[in-house]
Amino acid sequence: MRLRSVVGWISVGATLLSGAGLEARERPSSEVTGWVSAVLAKIDMVERGPAPAGRKRGRRTVVVRVQIAADGFVNRVEVERSSGVPDLDERARSRVRAAGPFGPPPAPLLTPAGTTELSFPLQVQR
Repeated sequence: MRLRSVVGWISVGATLLSGAGLEARERPSSEVTGWVSAVLAKIDMVERGPAPAGRKRGRRTVVVRVQIAADGFVNRVEVERSSGVPDLDERARSRVRAAGPFGPPPAPLLTPAGTTELSFPLQVQR
């Protein structure tokens, strides 16, 4: 995952997905971008696992949507755009679950229900 290249649009996307606080035209605060960066870094640090035997090495991208509760625990992980390989999609979901819990989301990202959602691409080793 190219952390620096995706943090900006993810934090804006997270703000829009959350439906709370910030207007779409506002620049996210350093608290918001810092929290999103920490979430992505923690997911990226989770062991990606060995490539399945008999397959070419390479990477596939899975776009996941993650719902995170106010306490930082992962409520839900869904595949928004599949890699085309069900096993890789499941590994992407498992990586996100294994990375949690995260720090509590900043208040501007929380919905009235007390959750926030992030949608981002995740590279998975083939």
